[in-house]
Amino acid sequence: MTLADLWNITYGAVVGIGGIVVFLLVMMIGLCLALDWTKFRPTRMSKVVKSLDETVGAQIIYLPPDAPRGPIDQLAGSLRPVS
Repeated sequence: MTLADLWNITYGAVVGIGGIVVFLLVMMIGLCLALDWTKFRPTRMSKVVKSLDETVGAQIIYLPPDAPRGPIDQLAGSLRPVS
């Protein structure tokens, strides 16, 4: 086995593995994009139920992006009296 043969084998292996990696990445990214596209449909008209509240409850109203926000103590309501 000469150095040229070893180079051809190494080059072929790298090109083959690289092709497989690129193919798998394209397949996984494509499938993720295709299957996740349903998340962008309108909630009420969607056949996919994202939560039980959407099906049995009233329509969900989300806060607008410019809704006022301020400091809040998230743990203030969880304090239990010490006995």
